[in-house]
Amino acid sequence: MNDCGYDYKSRKIVEALRSGIPSYDVGRYFSSARQDILGEFQDAFDRLADSGTSESRIISGKYGEGKTHLLNTIGSMAQSHNMAVSMVTLSKETPLSNMAHIYSRIMQNTYLPGHVQPGISFIIDQLSLSSAVTSSLLEYILTHLEVNRLYYVFKSLLGTQDDEEKYLLHADLEGDFIAPAAIRKIYRRIFGEAVAFNGNFVRTKHISDYIAFLSRLFRLSGYDGWVILFDEAELIGRLGRRSRHKAYLHMDGFLRPGRIEGVYSVFAFNASFVPDVIEAKHEYEGVEKNDTLLPDMRVKIKETIEKVAGATQLAPLSREETADVLERILRYHGAAYGWKPQMDRSDFMRATDSYGYLLRTRIRAAVEMLDQLYQYGKIGEIRATELGQISFDEDESLSLDEFI
Repeated sequence: MNDCGYDYKSRKIVEALRSGIPSYDVGRYFSSARQDILGEFQDAFDRLADSGTSESRIISGKYGEGKTHLLNTIGSMAQSHNMAVSMVTLSKETPLSNMAHIYSRIMQNTYLPGHVQPGISFIIDQLSLSSAVTSSLLEYILTHLEVNRLYYVFKSLLGTQDDEEKYLLHADLEGDFIAPAAIRKIYRRIFGEAVAFNGNFVRTKHISDYIAFLSRLFRLSGYDGWVILFDEAELIGRLGRRSRHKAYLHMDGFLRPGRIEGVYSVFAFNASFVPDVIEAKHEYEGVEKNDTLLPDMRVKIKETIEKVAGATQLAPLSREETADVLERILRYHGAAYGWKPQMDRSDFMRATDSYGYLLRTRIRAAVEMLDQLYQYGKIGEIRATELGQISFDEDESLSLDEFI
């Protein structure tokens, strides 16, 4: 609270609610709803911290019922469990069919516990070439990854004192991959040795090396795991058929993680994905018709489709849970602007009843009501409306990449 009576933390929460853009802060302070499923994630994070064995989950819910809010709550819980958290919202610019774009977006949105800014530079800055963690990581690269490119990138990053080289090598770790010739030049300058790549690095095939490396880095750096959250996964449905198959294969890499250590992956789908995509677009039959797929690919894609079809369905919030969310909004709005709304929990609940059952819409209506009461002393016209359903018409611009 500052001298003017405004609480900036509360104001940050209210502004996030007003904008409709969820955040970890909102998730942290609105975690009372859906206690059953949150308890299941709590147990999963405990298992992850103890064993380091990766797990995954798919959740499904109707439009506007709070999937994104739930993901942010899960992310906040994970950070309190000393875990790195990455949040990726799938979109036209970040389709799951393109793992290079996905990896880059993961790195742009990876937050370490206790750090406001995203990124892994804090971890890298703690390491040196002589440290035990570095030795373990370099050995891991040579014995567990498909190609040894990261050995030379990572070792050079820790060995150089040149700011430009550090920038290039750190950018490579974050998905802005530099040319092999640049790696050879930098490594030779630092260590006086030639680089001996054991294979060509292909972005479409070897991004998993980078994800596996990071999962190992987080564990060795003292974090209890890494939670990767994928929101709006239903946008897979807008891809062309072959690009959808590619996306399902990439999902399989997170749902059945293999080499990835201590990672919990969560995908959030719109509930309409099953009837509108899996059934309407005849996904199972389409897999058989794609003659570019190898037999094991067909198996993985079908298993992924089955997992999506059998995903955990979010139950609508109970009236008591909704009332609790609205009561918190009352409290935070008052603290944010230094006033006391003259409305109790039950009155506020009734006032928002006419704005539909969707949590997203009710929250927007609630904040707009309080804004008007604060500014004008009365509630006028509320413009919050329920938003429409997503279209699963295929977007050809998302389907130009070749299937590999």
